[in-house]
Amino acid sequence: MKRWIAAAVLGLSMAGMAHAAIDTYEFAKEGDRERFRELTKELRCPKCQNQDIADSNAPIAADLRKEIFRMLGEGKDNQQIIDFMVDRYGDFVRYKPALNAKTALLWFGPAGLLLGGFVLIAVIVRRRRVQRTDSPDTLSLDERERLDHLLDKTKND
Repeated sequence: MKRWIAAAVLGLSMAGMAHAAIDTYEFAKEGDRERFRELTKELRCPKCQNQDIADSNAPIAADLRKEIFRMLGEGKDNQQIIDFMVDRYGDFVRYKPALNAKTALLWFGPAGLLLGGFVLIAVIVRRRRVQRTDSPDTLSLDERERLDHLLDKTKND
């Protein structure tokens, strides 16, 4: 009985894989096939957002793969294809957006935040060191007498 249940669960889990879309394209040159792989790995699926269009099963990813195949057949180079996709879907469609005024914060923002954090920590540490040197750890004569008096008072009670 356990074997039948395990087989049923395995069969149901593999049924989803059987419906995955597999695109087959016939390329005139092997170089075009390699360019197709590079381009589909470099471009992000607009629907999935965390998958490249090579791995996505979304209908829009399939359309983008067809469009890339068509453009490769027309003899367009990689940059023309990428520019077409960026014009149509924005910089988000690229996993590694180009460095320009719009994407500078994306490229340098994390490093700026990290640097700002280090500066903040350095300022806090420096202030604490200055405070320690300004306030001595020793008590004045009046403070010692008062402390002794308080301690004697608590011992007698």
